[in-house]
Amino acid sequence: MSWYPVAPVAPAVEPVSLAQAKLQCRVIGTDEDDTLDLYIASARAHAEAYCGVAFAERTMVAHCDSFTDLGRLPFAPVNSVTSIEYVDPAGSTQTLPSSVYELRSDNLDAAIVLKAGQTWPTVQPGSRITLTASVGAAPPDDVLHAMLLFIADSFDRREHAKAGDWTSLDSLLCNCRRGA
Repeated sequence: MSWYPVAPVAPAVEPVSLAQAKLQCRVIGTDEDDTLDLYIASARAHAEAYCGVAFAERTMVAHCDSFTDLGRLPFAPVNSVTSIEYVDPAGSTQTLPSSVYELRSDNLDAAIVLKAGQTWPTVQPGSRITLTASVGAAPPDDVLHAMLLFIADSFDRREHAKAGDWTSLDSLLCNCRRGA
């Protein structure tokens, strides 16, 4: 299985607002807004990487080697599938009709499976299958709290503890980590 997920566009709305970050950091005024915006995006990205969960809604695109790779998607939660494209044996790009597959998105596990009586189409050898999907949901309170701690710590110290240290951030996020 080979996955190469990317988010072509950043989320339109971050799970932590600038006002929440300012309150957490005790910032008045607008001088630090750009810095706090960076810390907000960084805190979300860190929490998402740590937990394997998307905490802001956006479109994700992933490339895989075969339709069997769709049995466990590399991101969650998945709200909907926009398209599944593949290259047929003649070299033409095709879009898989939604009548062939269904999305099974059970909380943090997401898969695309065949509908009854359907089969996966033949793919040109060496080509990739491209999945475009809408992913993400609001984080639970403990993850939101962890993001606010990350933002405040980044703002106050402008650095973090060594990678090997177990911090309150790790403690808050470990219960939301998606298994491998």
